[in-house]
Amino acid sequence: MAGEDEVGATRTIELTTTDGPMALYEVEAKGGESRRAVIVIQEAFGVNDHIEDVTRRFAAAGYHAVAPHLFHRSGGGTISYDRYDLVAPHFAAMSDEGILVDLDATLEHVSGAGFTPERTGLVGFCMGGRVSFLAAVERRLGAAVGFYGGGILKGRSERLRPLGQRAGELQTPWLGLFGDEDASIPVEEVEELRRLLADAPVETEIVRYPGAGHGFHCDRRDSYHEPSARDAWERTLEWFDRFLA
Repeated sequence: MAGEDEVGATRTIELTTTDGPMALYEVEAKGGESRRAVIVIQEAFGVNDHIEDVTRRFAAAGYHAVAPHLFHRSGGGTISYDRYDLVAPHFAAMSDEGILVDLDATLEHVSGAGFTPERTGLVGFCMGGRVSFLAAVERRLGAAVGFYGGGILKGRSERLRPLGQRAGELQTPWLGLFGDEDASIPVEEVEELRRLLADAPVETEIVRYPGAGHGFHCDRRDSYHEPSARDAWERTLEWFDRFLA
């Protein structure tokens, strides 16, 4: 966990989107002297304590870090990890087009803070892992990372479409991190995605973690797998170091 003494200013602000106001959790690096920015995309449970902690961890590593609240169309808020049944109404209000609206509003804010797209990374967890792939296809950023992103190959709905076949359209280097014990993302799907990424015009990488399941990076969940989480975090920072201007 990243403490308040390890980062600079912390605040939640409101951005304007074409679909209404959207909250954004924002953390400055200590001293406010970041050279790069990172956008943290939430799990299916909202911008909760864990996502805020991850955002602070990036700020402690020297990034200007932000986490947009993507559930603003369905009332916002967070969901406890044992109440996945409450996620469906939020998913029903989401679409790829709406996600890109939110991403563009976030990028505009980050740009106003002095960080160009090539100096901006994006990382997503769970639901946000799929968003990281969508962002890498649709926008040219410095780099993107997806933790156990479900729905990349098969989609989630007619409004959250399959993305794997668009690997040849990737504009942003993408790193995918998956657990072999993730029942929602079988190893066969991960390997199919690896095969599709062979056609990508930018650098990509997939890493699998034996013994890790879905949510292995979240220390608030029973599925937390510390060795995999530690390695994945280090790989994420290295990926950003490699590609962000």
